[in-house]
Amino acid sequence: MKKTYVLALIAGAFWMAQPFRAAEQAVPEKDVTLVDDTAPGKGFWKIFDGKSLAGWDGHPKLWSVQDGAITGRTTAENPAKRKTFLIWTNGTVSDFELRCLFKIAPNNTQGFANSGIQYRSKVLDPSYWVVGGYQADMEAGPNYTGTLYEEGSPRGTMATRGQKVLWDKDCNKQVTGELGSAEQLQGVIKQGQWNSYVIRAKGNHLEQFINDKPMIDVTDDCEARRAMSGVLALQLHAGPSMIVQFKDIWLKKLDGSSDSKLDSVQSLQGVWRVKDSVIDGVAVPIENISNIVVTVKSNSYVVANPDGQDSGTFTADSSKQPSQMDIHPAEGPNAGQTILGIYELDGDRLRVCYGPAGSPRPAAFDAPAGSGRLLATYYRAPSK
Repeated sequence: MKKTYVLALIAGAFWMAQPFRAAEQAVPEKDVTLVDDTAPGKGFWKIFDGKSLAGWDGHPKLWSVQDGAITGRTTAENPAKRKTFLIWTNGTVSDFELRCLFKIAPNNTQGFANSGIQYRSKVLDPSYWVVGGYQADMEAGPNYTGTLYEEGSPRGTMATRGQKVLWDKDCNKQVTGELGSAEQLQGVIKQGQWNSYVIRAKGNHLEQFINDKPMIDVTDDCEARRAMSGVLALQLHAGPSMIVQFKDIWLKKLDGSSDSKLDSVQSLQGVWRVKDSVIDGVAVPIENISNIVVTVKSNSYVVANPDGQDSGTFTADSSKQPSQMDIHPAEGPNAGQTILGIYELDGDRLRVCYGPAGSPRPAAFDAPAGSGRLLATYYRAPSK
């Protein structure tokens, strides 16, 4: 077995790396990713990698990544038949803080563009990625950005921009205060440019901020309709052609609760080195793998080896038996595919087993001859 082939496989023993590049391969273009990798504070985790829609699910003809941003776009030739959403698939949220940047613009003579961020929501129709529940609203016009809307609910607009609201136990709306006039708060929103959105939900208290200004403050005592947990999603509205973009999406849990997918990703953070590996029944000499380093940050990975560097994203779920890992290479022949694996974490020792792209998820930690699978053991490098 040639050393370069072994290195290529072992580099992906934790996450699938691109095979080593031929000398004649063109130099890649400069990275134009606009995502800020600097966490806004302790406990925040990046839930969009800036390169792919790994960890998100939506209409493939309407959602993509452009210039480092999640991009929802409709055109006359490619419209949304009805409201549709890009759903975050790596967990749910209950008490949390979400921070992101957004930009929304019309591509029509009516000046229409509408979107929003769903939270603590429910998937109502998975066939067209339809979601209902709390929505931090946004639009290209002057009326709705910053409001709290309840998608798919008779309550509709729960608080207009600038309102402090109590929804009482009888599900009646009471305006209890003002955060500023709707016109004043509209003045801090930069039309057609990047704006920051912060959503904070703690118990039945919901807050939304744009460009650091409070937009709504809602206490929801309506037990018959309120939601205490649910999915995150991004809306793309039906109607005239439009575009909406999101980037620098960070999530922090505030309740201390356990989410198996998010907690599993967090447990794998750090720098990892290969200890040993078996490929298709053949043990790999240690000298062929000792220089491979895998660095995990949030749900992204980078594999560094003597011949180059590869990257991608992954999801993990330790609630399964055995624990499961889905690998999403961003480069090489497997780019855009999902590789199914299993893993076992014991302190600073990690075992991973997976087969080729398109093969079933392994049921056991073995890689016998003829299986095409890879089994590797890693150890976590001490932090400096």
